[in-house]
Amino acid sequence: MSITIRRMTGVLGAEVAGVNLCGPLQPDEVADIRKALLEHEVLAFRDQPITPEQHIQFAKYFGEVKQPPVRTKHTPWPEINVVDQTNALGQGADDWHNDNTYTAEPPFGSILHLVKAPSAGGDTAFASMGAAYDALAAPFRRMLDELTAVHDVTKSATKGVKYGHLSTSVAELQQMHPPVEHPVVRTIPETGRKVLFVNPNSTTHIVGMSEGESDAILRFLYEHVKRLEFHCRVAWDESTVVFLDNRVCQHYAVPDYNERRILHRVAIKGDRPV
Repeated sequence: MSITIRRMTGVLGAEVAGVNLCGPLQPDEVADIRKALLEHEVLAFRDQPITPEQHIQFAKYFGEVKQPPVRTKHTPWPEINVVDQTNALGQGADDWHNDNTYTAEPPFGSILHLVKAPSAGGDTAFASMGAAYDALAAPFRRMLDELTAVHDVTKSATKGVKYGHLSTSVAELQQMHPPVEHPVVRTIPETGRKVLFVNPNSTTHIVGMSEGESDAILRFLYEHVKRLEFHCRVAWDESTVVFLDNRVCQHYAVPDYNERRILHRVAIKGDRPV
């Protein structure tokens, strides 16, 4: 059976069928999935009851699996970050974000598997940063193209410690991950597409601007990303796997539940944004 692709929206997202993630993949299947990811940014695979070991193996087809730079205390697998929440409102995943942009080389991709779903709710929404960039006026895009922003671990680490997800202190994490600079607009090497690359969980300020100027631009961009025409949304069950291109899309875990929800995430090594 060949792989089939069904688009989720007119902008991003696709459901992929005709492939079994519980077993080994053929080279043509890997190539088809990689091509689909570049085109659709977010891929959802249904009816895939993978084990943690199969989750890790699937990620390895697409690059080097990286251990999480900030490790939650819930997981026995060094390659898997476990997000275990019951009342998730305000804990950080419910802000639009890319994963781990406070590192010098943020992940290329994140592969997500919900291993315990609430009886209702708990969807994840995704937003195309290419579509968000393209929707801006040309003079504003030209200005953003020249800017660099600082990304810092402090905000996400503080929330992780506050809500009991981390055993490491904020000070230790700050020492492990000093602030880094990334372009406000990065270019994806395989496609040449320009995408916005700032997010409220990690971006602190724009280099070379006053606090007021920087805050005004970042505030506008964070609101701009919320426009629904840039989005798709995945409803989970415990046999759904999502593969997202962390360079080109942000995600938002909808905190509309009060039952336990456990998500496994495996990250694939990326490169320095340019």
